[in-house]
Amino acid sequence: MTEHTYMWAYIQEHPQETKRLIGLEYQQLLELIAYGKLLKENQQKEVEKSKTRLIKEGGGNKPKLSEEEQIILMLVYLRHYLSFQLLGIMFKISESSAHNIFNYWQSLFEGNLPASLFEQVKKHPEEMEKIKEELIQHELIVDATEQAVERPLGQDEQKPYYSGKQKRHTSKSQLIICSEIKDIVDVVIGEIGSKSDVKIFRESLHKFHQEQGFLGDKAYVGEFQVTIPKKKPKKGELTKEEKERNSWLSSRRIAVEHMIRSLKIFKVMQERFRLRKGRYKSIVSTVCGLVRLRINALILDIIKCSESGRAIEVRMSHCFLPELNLGV
Repeated sequence: MTEHTYMWAYIQEHPQETKRLIGLEYQQLLELIAYGKLLKENQQKEVEKSKTRLIKEGGGNKPKLSEEEQIILMLVYLRHYLSFQLLGIMFKISESSAHNIFNYWQSLFEGNLPASLFEQVKKHPEEMEKIKEELIQHELIVDATEQAVERPLGQDEQKPYYSGKQKRHTSKSQLIICSEIKDIVDVVIGEIGSKSDVKIFRESLHKFHQEQGFLGDKAYVGEFQVTIPKKKPKKGELTKEEKERNSWLSSRRIAVEHMIRSLKIFKVMQERFRLRKGRYKSIVSTVCGLVRLRINALILDIIKCSESGRAIEVRMSHCFLPELNLGV
């Protein structure tokens, strides 16, 4: 028997507090748990096919935490960015066990919670082209965010990560969102801090239709596909019309700032990144997937067995393209 922790019991008794504790609504948590269990079950089936058994199935040491509690542990880490020592104390397990549980579930979800709309449909070329054509009719907004990272050891490695704007070593991520469908259309994760926003954008522009328009800030000056605010001329003033236009553009661009704020609700994206540099893309991708679930852009439809109530299939769809079905 697994041991139940206070956290899972508290969430069940106070479902209204779930969003504050782990960043998701209670119902979204239940969907994520059902999805995670199914992913684990499918993964274990694949392992069993090539495994030579020395112990009969069901043997060996039993986990101290249930699958529900293990998934909550992962979410608590991403949401509050505690040390694994504190996480172990909270869930009554060892520090190394907390670390291993987090790594397992985060890696499992990272490949199965699409970080963006493009990521969600990348295996469906026809749907991708349909989306690109449809997006021309919508307003896309681009912005980049920086996060402090551990300073690399070697001087040659330090320089690329040093951001002159932030005055520290950072990794950059670019978000392109659509305010009408309220979703992350595309995300670029883990660029070096010294790389300019406009260069990151130009390197990702091939993903979009050549007629696609964007809104951006003054960091994208010189890029003809991006509409930016008018810069105040040297020793001059903006006209009333130019100020009003800049104000209008700012009111439209605020949507991408809200999306970045939603990502930083998970403090693993807000504070200095402490994990290995090689984990950065994986962690941020997982957070993007969780945020898409949080804002109801990514929809999980759990199909359960009528007799046992166990999840037997998960259909993944999207508010922008409801007919898209990615069953797992």
